Amino acid sequence: MSKSKSSPVKDILAGTAGGIAQVLVGQPFDIVKVRMQTAPKGTYSGMLSCAGGILKNEGPLAFYKGTLSPLLGIGVCVSIQFGAVEAAKRWLARRNVEAGRGGPDGKQLSGGQLITAGVIAGLSNGVVSGPVEHIRIRLQIQGNENKIYNGPWDAVRKIYKNYGIAGIYKGQVVTLCREAVGYGIYFWAYEKLIQRHIASRGIKREQVSAGYAAFSGAAAGYALWAFIYPIDVIKSRMQTDGFAGESKKYKSTLDCVRKVWRNEGINGFSRGLIPTLIRSPFANGATFVFFELASRALANVDI
Repeated sequence: MSKSKSSPVKDILAGTAGGIAQVLVGQPFDIVKVRMQTAPKGTYSGMLSCAGGILKNEGPLAFYKGTLSPLLGIGVCVSIQFGAVEAAKRWLARRNVEAGRGGPDGKQLSGGQLITAGVIAGLSNGVVSGPVEHIRIRLQIQGNENKIYNGPWDAVRKIYKNYGIAGIYKGQVVTLCREAVGYGIYFWAYEKLIQRHIASRGIKREQVSAGYAAFSGAAAGYALWAFIYPIDVIKSRMQTDGFAGESKKYKSTLDCVRKVWRNEGINGFSRGLIPTLIRSPFANGATFVFFELASRALANVDI
C-alpha cells in the first residue's frame, strides 16, 4: 500500500490526506481531553461527566469547536510530519546503501534510524503544531458564556496584538519536547510493525492491506501516548495559562511540572487519559490508512 515512486510533493499530499482524516475522526475526543486536562480539580468526575456537560450546556456542535484551526493546521502539520519522515528515511537508506547494509536498496532501516527519522519529523512539525494547538486549545476551553475569541483568526489577531509572536508560540518548549519524543516512538512503532508483517508474509509494501495499516497506526498511536501523555498535560496547562499578571500561574515549564505534582500528585499527569486512549486507535489508524491510500493513488502520478 505504499508508493513505488516517491517524492517530497507526494509525501506532503498524502500526509495532508492523513491529517484531515485524523482531525475529523479525533476532534470530539480531543475537546473532552483538553477540558479534563485544564479544568480545576474536581470539575468533572470522569470522561462521561465532561462529555455530558459539553453536550448539555453547549450542544453537539461544541464537540467540533475550534475545528477550522486544526483542520487547516493539523493538515499542514501531518503533511510536514510525513514529508520530513519520508525524506529522512530516503536519506538514511542512501547512507545504508553506501555502507552496504539495510538490504539491496538500503530501505531496511534499523530501530535507531527509524527513531531518528521520527525525531526529525517531530521537530519539523513542532514549528507549526505549537501555535496551531495553542489556538485550538484556547478555543476549546471557552464556553458559550465566556467567549473571548470569535474563531481562530480572531484569536491569532488578539493574542499577537497583545503579546506578540511569543504569545502565539506560548508553550513551545514543551511542545518541541513532546513532538521529538512522541514522533520518534510513533514512526518507529509503525514502521517496525510494517517491516515484520512484510517479512513474515513475503509481500511487498504496496501489498499491505488497509486493515493492517489501520492496526499498525492504532498500535503506534498507543505507543506514542504511553511515552508522552504527561508531557501533553503540561503542554495543555502551559498553553491555557494566563499571559501575564495574576492570571499567569506558571513561571516556566518546570514550574508547571512542580505545581501539578505538588497540588495534584501523579494523577494530575493523567487527567483526560481515557478519552485519549479511546480516540487514539481511530484517529491514528485513519491517519496511516489515508496516508498509505493516498500514497498508492499518487504512485504513478508525475509530480
